[in-house]
Amino acid sequence: MDTTMRRATKLLFLVTEDWYFCTHRLSLAVAARSAGYDVVVATRVNKHGEKIKQSGLRLIPLKHWKRSSANPIREFSALVELWRIYRREMPDLVHHVALKPVVYGTLVANLSKVRAVVNALAGLGFVFSSSERKARLLKPVVIALFRTLLARPRGRVIVQNNDDMELLLSNRVVGAEAIDLIRGAGVALDDYQTSQCQMDPPLVVLASRMLWDKGVGVFVKAAESLKSKGMQARFVLVGEPDVENPGSVSREQLNEWARSGVVEWWGYCDDIPAVLHQSQIVCLPTYYGEGIPKILIEAMASARPIVTTDMPGCRELVIDSRNGVLIPPKDPEALANALESLIVDRELCAAMGRVGRELAEQEFSSERVLTETLGVYDELAA
Repeated sequence: MDTTMRRATKLLFLVTEDWYFCTHRLSLAVAARSAGYDVVVATRVNKHGEKIKQSGLRLIPLKHWKRSSANPIREFSALVELWRIYRREMPDLVHHVALKPVVYGTLVANLSKVRAVVNALAGLGFVFSSSERKARLLKPVVIALFRTLLARPRGRVIVQNNDDMELLLSNRVVGAEAIDLIRGAGVALDDYQTSQCQMDPPLVVLASRMLWDKGVGVFVKAAESLKSKGMQARFVLVGEPDVENPGSVSREQLNEWARSGVVEWWGYCDDIPAVLHQSQIVCLPTYYGEGIPKILIEAMASARPIVTTDMPGCRELVIDSRNGVLIPPKDPEALANALESLIVDRELCAAMGRVGRELAEQEFSSERVLTETLGVYDELAA
């Protein structure tokens, strides 16, 4: 697609939170702008609005948007706000990221006759990963909703892992011609140091939103077990609670764990490469419906071994026992055993880290992800 045609194409991103846009989609939006697209970002603005505008992007703050709202009046207001934005902006192409923007955005795009739609599902979340009764009841409803919304002319669905792709195809949500596998948000490899940190005692890091489903409680239990055996290591939680998520760990609980000395809680950090450089091992014992966890790609880029669960999205990053260890979900004993084997063997950590870095370079660079995603835009906009 030539630059002249790109200049005539308005691309609108719909993302729930400004922080998520900045961590996972900002580089893509900037690349699209550099490629000639007229880029607009609609998101709920908290602390990162200036960063988005300083990147040369036009920002539309969402005033009625809330991720976990169950208030029908608020949700109707959010839909009306979105409809007015789409009618006013008249984008040629919209890119919806995550479940709620996909559902609301596609509904409004259909009503306002947006020409082309990209729906990016960054994991299928609680409904598809949980065995709880609520999730089992919701799953057929969500599948039926997906079939209605996602199977549209000039529409593409982007998923991040093979499990999600197979699930959507096997449930006939979309056809193979309308789905693309693009593995994660990618990372700028040059931002990450690969030299081994010789911190003593070694640091084991879990960096994530502080959610139970991310395995935070499992991590703490494993740390308790290892410390009770006299294991000399520091176990660190990096991240904030997510108050709009019903599975959030409370600040009180996090502070209590930190006071006990079992783990350290560092809170939010905007320099993850620096955190990872201090670490010996990076851990994510999630049992959430992940896409491709960015923190694990960042760990690989930093040449750190990873310990994570045999879950969709996570298993695609680990060649077991070569660049990390896969464990069963919700199993603190298995996690403790995996961590112990790495804590006591720095040479094994270094060897696994080198393999992880090679995989990151081959499969998960931001350049690769940007090229693949811009290719999808160009096909739809042509």
